[in-house]
Amino acid sequence: MIIKTPRKKLRAKKHLKVRQKVNGTPMRPRLNVYRSLKNIYAQLIDDVAGKTLVAASTLELDGVGGNIDAAKQVGELIAKKALEKEIKQVVFDRGGNIFHGRIKALAEGAREGGLEF
Repeated sequence: MIIKTPRKKLRAKKHLKVRQKVNGTPMRPRLNVYRSLKNIYAQLIDDVAGKTLVAASTLELDGVGGNIDAAKQVGELIAKKALEKEIKQVVFDRGGNIFHGRIKALAEGAREGGLEF
């Protein structure tokens, strides 16, 4: 009998591997991305202090769902908020997701907004 591991557990396992290598500092916080079925969320996290510095999601945008265009807008929004707090360099944490589709669109939006990673 073939036992198939659920996708959620596989993603969590990948996220643990990513988190072993990626750490956010006050000078270069971690840009964490969480993707749900309907929305996409992004946070800038200082892992040393354990605090969220900036957050953005599709919930802040008016009438926009969780598609690629919305992800790009969230990336631009978090870049704008980060630049207001004088944060220019970040470390990208894809959250165990494949760097494709909405995750990639958010990263491109953040780069276009002025963040470097």
